[in-house]
Amino acid sequence: MSNIFYFILAALFEFASFYLFWAHSSSDKSIWITIAAITCQFAFWYVVKKIDKSLLRKAYILYSSIFIVSTLLWMYKSENFSPDTWDYILVGSALTGIMILCIPRIK
Repeated sequence: MSNIFYFILAALFEFASFYLFWAHSSSDKSIWITIAAITCQFAFWYVVKKIDKSLLRKAYILYSSIFIVSTLLWMYKSENFSPDTWDYILVGSALTGIMILCIPRIK
């Protein structure tokens, strides 16, 4: 299968695991929610192992940056969270990392 499919699948498993951990910690949900979250995290690790290793470093930095930005947007929209200076610094450093990766290297 293609690497793009694995990246999308990995993202779905990771978001699902974080959401399930959040759901369990924010309310009195069953322990089965935590077991499902752990299962999703193991599935994420398994799927990541399927991705071509030459692409993984750059893709993981990109993926992590997207995760940071989308998490802040989620918190802003769903929990009325107002980002502070440190949140903006985190997003800025993540986006800087993406820009550094996109600049062609001179050899």
